[in-house]
Amino acid sequence: MDAPKLVKLTKKDLETDQDVRWCPGCGDYAILATVQRTLATLGIKRENTVFVSGIGCSSRFPYYMNTFGFHTIHGRAPAIATGLKLARPELDVWVITGDGDGLSIGGNHMLHALRRNVGLKVILFNNQIYGLTKGQYSPTSKVGTRAASTPSGSIDHPLNPLQFAIGAGATFIARATDTDAKGLAAILERAYKHQGSALIEILQNCPVFNDGVWDTVKDDAANHQLPLVDGKPLLFAGGTKGIRLSSDLVPEIVNVGADGVAPEALLVHRERGSSAYAHLISSLTHPDFPVPVGVLHSHEKATFDSMAHQQVADAVAKQGKGALSKLMLQGMTWEVGVDGIRA
Repeated sequence: MDAPKLVKLTKKDLETDQDVRWCPGCGDYAILATVQRTLATLGIKRENTVFVSGIGCSSRFPYYMNTFGFHTIHGRAPAIATGLKLARPELDVWVITGDGDGLSIGGNHMLHALRRNVGLKVILFNNQIYGLTKGQYSPTSKVGTRAASTPSGSIDHPLNPLQFAIGAGATFIARATDTDAKGLAAILERAYKHQGSALIEILQNCPVFNDGVWDTVKDDAANHQLPLVDGKPLLFAGGTKGIRLSSDLVPEIVNVGADGVAPEALLVHRERGSSAYAHLISSLTHPDFPVPVGVLHSHEKATFDSMAHQQVADAVAKQGKGALSKLMLQGMTWEVGVDGIRA
C-alpha cells in the first residue's frame, strides 16, 4: 500500500474568508502575509496548528489564519496557550501578542511561560504604543513619548523585550522587522523547529499613533541594523564598522579595515553563548549603536510540557492507572445533608 501523499499548502490555504481589518499601512499586514507564506512552505498540518492571542490590534491574528485559534483575554494568552500545550502536546501552539498585551498586563504570564520553557512560539509585535485603545504609551515606549496618556511626554524607562526574555530564561530569542519578509521567514522557520519557548520580537509600525518609530532601522538597514550571524564578527555599515569590547568590557563601535581594527578583534556572535553575552548584545540601545537583528540566543533544554507528561507516565508505570471515583472518595471526605456536614 502506497504511503499517503503529503498535502502541500499554499499561502492561500492559510487565508480565511474574514476581511483583514487593520489600519492602512499597518505593519500587521506584512507580518500576517509572511507567517502565512512561511508556514505553508513548512508543510504544517492546519488541524495541528493553533494561534492564541490576547487583546490588541495584533490579537485579531487568529481570525485571519485558517487554522485553529483562540482570541482570549487581555494578557492571558501565554497562560491559556500553556494549558493547551499541556493537554495536547502534539499541537503547534503560537502566541500572538503586542508590547502592551504581553509585557504590561500579561507580563507575569509571559515571564512564567518563558521560564518554564513551555513549547510555545511567541510572536511579539512591538510598535511602542497601545494601538487598539487609541494611543497610550506602552511598556516599550521611549522616554519622552507624547501620547494620549502622556501629553507632556512619558517619563518611564522602556522595557527591552529581548532582555526580558533572557532574564526569564527563554531558550530561543530573536528580533526581526515587519517589512523584512526574508529575514522574518528564516526566524519563523527556526522558531517552528525549536523545542521549547521561543520569543520573536517584531519591530512593527503603527501608522496612526506612532508612525515611523522604526523607520531609521528599516530604511537605513546597513547603518542602523546589526546583523546577528552565528560564528561571525559583529559587523555593520557594509563591513566598515564593528563592535568590540573595550579594556573595561564595554561595547564600543570601531572602524574596520585599513583605517581601523582587524575583524579578528571584534566580538563574534554566538547563538549558544552565555546569557551574559546575550544580555550584553541586547543592551545595545544607545542611539549611536545599530539595532541587533536576527537570532540572539538559542539553546536546548527539557521542556515543561515534555517533563509534565513524563512525570505522569512515570507515576502510571509505578502505581497503575487510577480511577477518578476512587480519588474522589479516598482520604478525608464529607457528606453534606440537610442536617449539616458529616465526616
